[in-house]
Amino acid sequence: MRSKNQTAVIEFVFTGFPHMQEGGLLFFILLLLIYLFIIIGNLMVFFAIKLDSRLHTPMYFFISVLSFLEIWYTTSTIPKMLSNLVNEQKTISLAGCLLQMYFFHSLGITEVCLLTTMAMDRYLAICNPLHYAAIMTPQLYTQLTLGCFFFGFFTPLPEIAWISTLPFCGPNQIQNIFCDFDPILNLACTDTGSIVLIKVVDVVHAVEIIMAVMLVALAYVHIIAVILRIRSADGRRKAFSTCASHLAIFLIFFGSVALMYLRFSAKYSFFWDTAISLMFAVLSPFFNPIIYSLRNKEIKEAIKKYMSIYYIHTSY
Repeated sequence: MRSKNQTAVIEFVFTGFPHMQEGGLLFFILLLLIYLFIIIGNLMVFFAIKLDSRLHTPMYFFISVLSFLEIWYTTSTIPKMLSNLVNEQKTISLAGCLLQMYFFHSLGITEVCLLTTMAMDRYLAICNPLHYAAIMTPQLYTQLTLGCFFFGFFTPLPEIAWISTLPFCGPNQIQNIFCDFDPILNLACTDTGSIVLIKVVDVVHAVEIIMAVMLVALAYVHIIAVILRIRSADGRRKAFSTCASHLAIFLIFFGSVALMYLRFSAKYSFFWDTAISLMFAVLSPFFNPIIYSLRNKEIKEAIKKYMSIYYIHTSY
């Protein structure tokens, strides 16, 4: 319980950022370049798919949605990180912190659902090709995508709403580079460790991640089994190439998720906590345009086509 002489906290201070004289400017330039690459790269993939009618298929539709998500996923954290790297006051308001947590986790959960849906799409395309077009209709893949967004944006709401009711009376230093559940709960002026709701929410999040991993793993076991039965080497290569990019993004994203949220009782040093948080926030969005533009011939050709058209128009 707060005593009467305790003051309610209205803003938090991040402690994970170096000051300008400690190399903050160098980190700012590096992170800014990474952020610009994420935005431009994912926008290129998104518009290439939207503009090229040859790419209007379920697989590319999901890839375009993934690129859209990656842009907003990083925008929920990186601009504030950049601001904190160059400002002396590395603060965020309580309301701003809650909003950052909500959008970061909403978009992250939506991405978990979307990557799982993409695995199911590849499973249907490779394991049930004769019925794929009849099953994966535009109406179905649009509904699946909307379902991912609904689930992603609804799931964190109860936890965020509950955290907003907690008393915060100091200290107000966040041991992280962005607002997240555990660092904020550690600052509450109440014993959150004994609250059953937190344990239930932690279990729910763990089950969500584990179920998604199991579904994707099961889908790829069947996919690989079918691919290995294809007689021609060229056929096997083409079948696997349609899955390789998604599998790479899945492993990168869920690898960072596992390090971040499936540690259970394991404790990391402040350095490794910060490094894992940064990896979780930028790794998958950074590699998404690289993997899909370099490994996917159709997207690469579409990007080259529309870049050349843009260059011709701007040169006149």
